[in-house]
Amino acid sequence: MNRKLLAGPYLIWMIGFVLIPLALIFYYGLTDRSGAFTLANIVSIATEEHAKAMWLSLGLSFVSTLICLLLAYPLAMILRSRGMGRTSFIVFIFVLPMWMNFLLRTMAWQTLLEKNGVINGILSALHLPVQSLINTPGAIILGMVYNFLPFMVLPVYNVLCKIDDNTINAARDLGANFWQTLFRIWLPLSLPGIISGITMVFIPALTTFVISNLLGGSKILLIGNVIEQEFNKSGNWNLGSGLSLVLMAFIIISMAILAKYDKTGEGSMF
Repeated sequence: MNRKLLAGPYLIWMIGFVLIPLALIFYYGLTDRSGAFTLANIVSIATEEHAKAMWLSLGLSFVSTLICLLLAYPLAMILRSRGMGRTSFIVFIFVLPMWMNFLLRTMAWQTLLEKNGVINGILSALHLPVQSLINTPGAIILGMVYNFLPFMVLPVYNVLCKIDDNTINAARDLGANFWQTLFRIWLPLSLPGIISGITMVFIPALTTFVISNLLGGSKILLIGNVIEQEFNKSGNWNLGSGLSLVLMAFIIISMAILAKYDKTGEGSMF
């Protein structure tokens, strides 16, 4: 009984800061301003403006997740081949940016990419043409990759470290080349980490509005920006909550996929 009482503060925290806010989102999302039940807030995702923001968010999130995977997997294999332990200094370097403020990290890229920023300053010094880097989809993707790359590296690296070297050596002894070993041994055994990494990168990238605000300006609106504006500028909590429920469906689907391919929690970050 005493041990169960220790869970009391956690339960109070979960009820106050998770369950009650979720209940409010469901209430506002499924009602209009008069309190009557309606599905109009959810169906509004099909309007031209919201659908455009949603498809753009899905596209940029997909590209960012793919880039993170292509960068993270070879990097995780290199770290494993070098015998880097999970507590090594190199791994610590990848974790270190996660300890810094998310807003400051994004604002740093704003300083680098703006018209009179560091990158264009270097190009001007080299007598090269100045590039329009800020307020573009490429800048948003760059911000997503930079901020969310550690969430892809760590799960993949954690799973790769659990693969027995004897399995790899056996494949090589049987005549498998690098690509055969990669596609028949490495990738299948590291699938839980890949799925976990994709989930932890795709969902934050899909729902973000800070990165698109700072690096995309007011020219590029993602679905996260639309929801943020409905809550803070328009004051339409019902529509904002309805659109949030649509994004919540993507989160539930991602959690279901993760639970299917990572039943033992092998793809966890630590």
